[in-house]
Amino acid sequence: MQKSTNSDTSVETLNPTRQGTGAVQMRIKSASSHHDRLSQSKSMILTDAGKVTEPISRHRRNHSQHILKDVIPPLEQLMVEKEGYLQKAKIADGGKKLRKNWSTSWIVLSSRKIEFYKESKQQALPNTKTGYKPESVDLCGAHIEWAKEKSSRKNVFQITTASGNEFLLQSDIDFIILDWFHAIKNAIDRLPKDPSNPSRNLELLKIQRSSSTELLSHYDSDIKEQKPEHRKSLMFRLHHSASDTNDKNRVKSRLKKFITRRPSLKTLQEKGLIKDQIFGSHLHTVCERENATVPRFVKQCIEAVEKRGLDVDGIYRVSGNLATIQKLRFIVNQEEKLNLDDSQWEDIHVVTGALKMFFRELPEPLFPYSFFEQFVEAIKKQDNNTRIETIKSLVQKLPPPNRDTMKVLFGHLTKIVTKASKNLMSSQSLGIVFGPTLLRAENEAGNMAIHMVYQNQIAELMLSEYKKIFGSEED
Repeated sequence: MQKSTNSDTSVETLNPTRQGTGAVQMRIKSASSHHDRLSQSKSMILTDAGKVTEPISRHRRNHSQHILKDVIPPLEQLMVEKEGYLQKAKIADGGKKLRKNWSTSWIVLSSRKIEFYKESKQQALPNTKTGYKPESVDLCGAHIEWAKEKSSRKNVFQITTASGNEFLLQSDIDFIILDWFHAIKNAIDRLPKDPSNPSRNLELLKIQRSSSTELLSHYDSDIKEQKPEHRKSLMFRLHHSASDTNDKNRVKSRLKKFITRRPSLKTLQEKGLIKDQIFGSHLHTVCERENATVPRFVKQCIEAVEKRGLDVDGIYRVSGNLATIQKLRFIVNQEEKLNLDDSQWEDIHVVTGALKMFFRELPEPLFPYSFFEQFVEAIKKQDNNTRIETIKSLVQKLPPPNRDTMKVLFGHLTKIVTKASKNLMSSQSLGIVFGPTLLRAENEAGNMAIHMVYQNQIAELMLSEYKKIFGSEED
């Protein structure tokens, strides 16, 4: 290397490199300049013949105006270790939690930092606006760990920076995310933990993640020695974390006390704090409470269906809106005055859905468990008249609430069958709908398919032979 110097200009000449080309870098300083930042730099390429090519500006503002394909890449580009697309979400900024919002980013990992681009860096640079800087993560003092609990997505790891920023990175492809994790971890491990105070970075990180007030007070005096802005940011994160944990502990303590001291269901019912339910109660309990043999709610539903639903296609087969059905169920259980003619119950399928739910939620079905096998044996008989007489005899032996409710329900369903040409619900269709709901074994293990056949047949027979089994439709 040869160097020549005068008062105003200094020239450095480099030995020729490959392909016989040499590079001359000239730095011109103005004698009247008061600061180095006012200096200008120019680069040009010299051939062996001494021909000077067009100067290429290295100034950042002119970066997008020139093609750099024949120029040696900047040092920063040479130090890129890995790049590619990943899913990214920033969940904290300076210790302040952010709403998680996933987006696809082009990740560029260098020896000291990670940069996030919306698209590939090669595509992004020509379209980059003047002064644009990609979001970056300083890996010095950062911490990386797998974070399964932070997202329902698989293959998620978290990067926490020394400044309190937190990022989640994710990919569905196992080997890609594993390769990224190890690449970033290796880059972090090579860097000093904290350039300003390397020996205590790990301890500070533990304090930041700890909720122990003892640790906070232990390091409080040391933290005061830091710069005011750094101390303020760190103390905010520490006390914020401790406050959150204390709130959680208080909630847990209150819940624990409530669970250990909570009164029994019987005590709450005796005090009138919990009213007896309609849905989910035994049939005889509901009837005793109402001093009747048929629940009021069953009668109201049947009345509403016969008033405006006999001709509706798929009545009892089509499901209503579950949310509206649950709302109706809540009102009935709260013993509020029920008016099924109200506009909110205008969908008749909501009413039929609630009626089916009432029978489905009975602790013991309308056909009591103790009678199940007897009804099954009756339907197995070959002679039709014998089947009818046996079932009629069993119905007469049922408890009054079961017998009377059964008579009212099947009497209503026979009216549905008479309109089958319009509603397309035959006795067989209704048997399929109501059989498993009204009739089931106490223990169905291993025989569900066989029982379902008998359940449907029993319900269908009681519909088709209603008059012979129950007598006249009128009470």
